[in-house]
Amino acid sequence: MPKFDIDEALLRKLAALLNETGLTEIEYENQGQRVRVNRGGGQVTYAAPAAPAAAASAAPSAAASPAGPPAGAVVSPMVGTAYLAAEPGGTPLAKVGDKVKKGQTLLIIEAMKVMNPIPAPEAGTVEAVLIGDGQPVEFGEPLMVIR
Repeated sequence: MPKFDIDEALLRKLAALLNETGLTEIEYENQGQRVRVNRGGGQVTYAAPAAPAAAASAAPSAAASPAGPPAGAVVSPMVGTAYLAAEPGGTPLAKVGDKVKKGQTLLIIEAMKVMNPIPAPEAGTVEAVLIGDGQPVEFGEPLMVIR
């Protein structure tokens, strides 16, 4: 692995950004160098981009194919805390079996003390709820499945 010069000013800026935003992790990439600062484990990682795998040119087998979100998944547009109801102890905004309209609020994600309604991207039936009430969620994490 090639050695990188540590940019202390960049690390300090990233650490300050973590404190300002309340995030627990931040990753920054520039010119093939990647820095990830994680508040939880005190971990700092410098890494070069991964070299393409030799097997990438081979046809992937069904068992080895990467698993992405399920078809019809509604994914989190942000990092935050997901709530299934509009108020603590309230009725869930959408539950398995419910028919939803495009744009209908499915759940709420709290990020930086702001409540963000997450709308249904399309009309359909809620097939699965993949998270629990009050659960922390990551960007891109599947939240519900609508078909």
